[in-house]
Amino acid sequence: MKAIWKDERFLWAVYALAAILVSVQKLTQGPNDAGYTSYENYVIFRNAFTHLLAGQNPYAAFPAEQWDLFKYSPAFALFMAPFSVLPDWLGLPLWNLLNALSLLSAILALPVLDARKRRFMAWFVLLELITSLQNSQSNGLTAALLLWAFVAFERGRSSRAALWAVAGAFLKIFGIFAAVWAPAYSGKSRFVLSGLAWGLVFLLSPLLVLSPSQTLQVYRWWVELLQQDHAVSLGLSVAGWLDSWFGWLPDKNAVTAAGLLLLALSALAVYRAPSLRRRTLLAASVLIWVVIFNHKAESPTFVIALSGVAMWYLAVERAARWQTVALWGTFAFVSLTPTDLCPRALREQIVQPYVLKAVPCIALWALLTAGLIRTLFNSRPRAEASIEAHE
Repeated sequence: MKAIWKDERFLWAVYALAAILVSVQKLTQGPNDAGYTSYENYVIFRNAFTHLLAGQNPYAAFPAEQWDLFKYSPAFALFMAPFSVLPDWLGLPLWNLLNALSLLSAILALPVLDARKRRFMAWFVLLELITSLQNSQSNGLTAALLLWAFVAFERGRSSRAALWAVAGAFLKIFGIFAAVWAPAYSGKSRFVLSGLAWGLVFLLSPLLVLSPSQTLQVYRWWVELLQQDHAVSLGLSVAGWLDSWFGWLPDKNAVTAAGLLLLALSALAVYRAPSLRRRTLLAASVLIWVVIFNHKAESPTFVIALSGVAMWYLAVERAARWQTVALWGTFAFVSLTPTDLCPRALREQIVQPYVLKAVPCIALWALLTAGLIRTLFNSRPRAEASIEAHE
């Protein structure tokens, strides 16, 4: 029985089964009192193409059809075309399978980890992935695109890394942060040129169904929505933590700028001596960064951050005791507090108001970043063993 957990075929079966069971659960729940489904995010994604094709503003409110606004790129709306013609009983399971199996395939392809560590990472993020699937979100696919870009860089395929980075950016804007890894690898010029080419392809893809003037208008609508959306919500983020813990509400742009500066400094440290371990740590840093510095981050988004936490832990040959404690403490706060294992009163009165789901990810990212930045001020790059001791 013990060997079955080491069988990748079993992992594929578990991920697929999780996606299907979650879909069945949501499909059988029926509408709520307002008449909306329990898988409204999928409905919003699916409707986006229908609205786009009809020449409507896909970013407008459609209360008779869906409970919230579509906020992704026009290219993503086009991507949902196949789902728009499928009945929900088929489309929702396929959507969740796409998210689940894409993430698993990316994890199992990571060349920086051995087979044992890849399997551990897959099991470690599974519960958080299920949270995302229960909300019919796109976070599994977003995490997969980021990881595929990293895998492509590690395999020396910078053009393919550009494809995944641009696709991630048109899915969720922060997917473009995969480009942070590029200077640590050869083929930087190919990455830039391929990225520009793929960016143009995705940018102009709505022309497949719209006129040039309609396409331009859709992008105007999208920009207007993003500008309005930025003004609301702090999310499970650094900004939300500062507000809930200290009552300090700095400008969100300033918080993001500070995070970008720290990320840039840690990236410079990696570019200075791009060893395998440092590249892995920078990958982990980006995966966590795009969540904790996203003022719209919600609970389902943390499958991306938890993937980064797993890579931080697995980057060492042999983890120290404090690292293991930190890993499982983070897992408890991130993956267990939203479940029924956490008493409802505790969840509603402490965990949610004090954004405790985000706090361990913020702390680990700060520790990881400080360890990398410190090496910038050494006369020579710190030996790998020394970094491991610190991290």
